[in-house]
Amino acid sequence: MGTVIFHVDVNSAFLSWEAVYRLREQQGTVDLREIPSAVGGDKSKRRGIILAKSLSAKAFGVRTGEPLTDALRKCPGLTVVPAHHAMYRQYSQKFMEILREYSPDVEQYSIDEAFMDMSGMDTLIGEPVAFAHKLKNRISRELGFTVNIGISDKKYLAKMASDFEKPDKVHTLFQKDIEKKMWPLPVSNLLFVGHATEQILKKLGIYTIGELANTDVEVLRHHLKKQGESIWNFANGRDSSLVESEVQENKGYSNSTTVASDVTEESTAKMVLLSLCETVSSRLRKDGIKAEVVSVSIRNFEMQTVSHQCVMQAPTNLTEEIYHAVCRLFDELWDGAPIRLLGVHTSRVSREEKGRQLSLFDTTDYEKMEKMDQAVDQIRKKFGSNAIMRASFLDNSRVENMAGGHPDGRQVDLKTLRGKQKNE
Repeated sequence: MGTVIFHVDVNSAFLSWEAVYRLREQQGTVDLREIPSAVGGDKSKRRGIILAKSLSAKAFGVRTGEPLTDALRKCPGLTVVPAHHAMYRQYSQKFMEILREYSPDVEQYSIDEAFMDMSGMDTLIGEPVAFAHKLKNRISRELGFTVNIGISDKKYLAKMASDFEKPDKVHTLFQKDIEKKMWPLPVSNLLFVGHATEQILKKLGIYTIGELANTDVEVLRHHLKKQGESIWNFANGRDSSLVESEVQENKGYSNSTTVASDVTEESTAKMVLLSLCETVSSRLRKDGIKAEVVSVSIRNFEMQTVSHQCVMQAPTNLTEEIYHAVCRLFDELWDGAPIRLLGVHTSRVSREEKGRQLSLFDTTDYEKMEKMDQAVDQIRKKFGSNAIMRASFLDNSRVENMAGGHPDGRQVDLKTLRGKQKNE
């Protein structure tokens, strides 16, 4: 059969997992997937962003990643439920366990999607499309949620195929099919073509993936540098990447958050940055990693993004040290424009202990700071991210203690959420 790659993607994962939990564990009668609903921030405080939405919410124009306030304006009757990331990780693990029953080469691409190399498996699974239907039906029957499966001889094309009509579908997209199935699609449907890139392509008269594929690559390089060549290759179905079942180490750790209302005060912005530093540094420490480069990104109310970085005097994962660097970068970068999003990023990470250059003028007790951070991490791991926090967050309803990402790393039994969710 040659190379056969599956891309398996959970349909609206967070919302599906919330719905399954309520129906199966709580014996609920309302399926969140069948009403205008979303997983997102705190509806009572009207903050946070939409992490997942139902098809009926999508019909109202609700989009993943948009501020909760915007979603509620579009759909005032939207049912919003909070996220339970520890629960999602457990559903994800069950999902991956099923996939690994059928192939030794499964690459978990994110919490809700994976690639499977099914090459040479025809004697075991039979015809790939027929088997894909059996696989998605088994996941639905045993775990309660649906998936889309894309099939191709290339990873990129398999992922494109899984994004065709949803939910609960199987689609193929082999090299020979791209002219018919992929080229007529809007160029915005191509993976890694964001809004800014789409606007540049439209100025060049490129509106479809086919038009992109047939554009002189030198023109694309001129306007989009290396990215232009990459998306040209993708548009032509060129992809040599392999399914990597070995987990790759992070090259950097970062977190960002969209604020509920535009931030115009320096003090509020720095509170948000502190909460992001809490999350990023705790993840660094959890993995035994230290970062040498720290950067800050700011997106303003006009959706323009700028960033600034610095090299630390020594690799670190200390919250306080990263925060002080972040504040310096913010002061140098911010022009006073209303802020829509803030991000904290680290790179040049390593497990290697390089030591710290001593200075006669630096009286910081780094050993004491390390012990304090470790103690805080242990408390949060056992009792949750809000069990211990800085006093400055206690009277601040606008800023969370640990913003962005998935700070709550506790492993929980799905049933332990029953009493909690009944009160939500």
